[in-house]
Order: sequence, then structure tokens, then C-alpha cells
Amino acid sequence: MYTRFFASLPAEIAVPEQPVPIQHYLRQPQRLVNALVDPTRLERLGGDRFRIHVRPLNFMMLKIQPTVDLKIWTEASGAVHLHSSQCELRGIDNLKKRFTFNLAGTLVPHQGSDMTYLRGRANLEVRVELPPALWLTPKSILEGAGNALLMSVLRTIEQRLMRQLLVDYKVWANDVGEQVSGVCPAGRLSAEA
Repeated sequence: MYTRFFASLPAEIAVPEQPVPIQHYLRQPQRLVNALVDPTRLERLGGDRFRIHVRPLNFMMLKIQPTVDLKIWTEASGAVHLHSSQCELRGIDNLKKRFTFNLAGTLVPHQGSDMTYLRGRANLEVRVELPPALWLTPKSILEGAGNALLMSVLRTIEQRLMRQLLVDYKVWANDVGEQVSGVCPAGRLSAEA
């Protein structure tokens, strides 16, 4: 029995002004991924590709641990996109070939009258053929539990992003601002940074 689980979560983060605009920070995929995920669960594959070892997840009587490859890229406007490219499932061998994991997200800077905001959305979808032991469970209960699990994953990422991104951006902006303060006029940063 194939089942689809889905969760979607909007995000809005108010970004306090720093010496260097947030758009420059967003062009660095390694820093962004470190803000999204615990660095001990992260592996850089090269360029804009990363492997994330997700913490074990419990669903009904199943315990699974996905390993997800992500691609992260930034547009010239500062918009950041991430998309899962592949997923390997650890835990239950007979689900490995009948499991798909799709994560897509966008974060876009918007300039308000007095502050910059990062606005975006993350969508997480899992399709899986459930083992026979779960076939007798009503579909509404399975889907409710699965959707709730995916939403909890997105909320964990959101909380970490809201906390960690702002802390890391502040440290980075002050470091970069100090490095270029003798090179660029106050408040300006060249596009190379």
C-alpha cells in the first residue's frame, strides 16, 4: 500500500541590520547549510551539494534514518533555493526501494521600510509503500501521523534556521565588515564578498 505524506511550512525572519547586507551572506551555501543542520550531521559533497544524515525518526512501529543529498543555490537577486536530489534510507531494508523523499525550499530577501525580511517556504513529501503490518491501520490515521511527523521535521529546521542563521550572519557580517573597513567606504561592500 503506497502512501503519500506531505507538509508545507512558510517562514518569515526579520533580519536586523548589519554592516554587510544579508544578500552577501546568502551567497555562501556552506554557511546556510550549517545554519539549517547540525554540522556533525553534515557532509560536503562539493560545490553546492551536501549530504545530511537525518536523526532517526519514529513512525508508528518503524524506525528510519534517511540520508539526504541536497543542492543549494542562490540567484543574483539573493533568493536561495534548496532541493533534495537523492535519499538513502537506513533502518528497514524492505522499504529502501519503495521510499522517496522530496524536500524543496526557497528563502527570498525582501526590503521593508526599516528592515530586511527573509520570506520563504519549505515543502516536504514522502512516498512509501508501507509494510503489511500497517495495512490494517486506517489510512486517515496513517496519513495524519505521517504528515505530523513531516511537519515536526520542518518545524525543527525552521527553529534552527531562525536562531542559527541570525547568529551566524551577525558574526560573519562583523568579521567581513572589519576586513573591508579600510578598503571600502563605510557601509559598502564590493560584490566579491
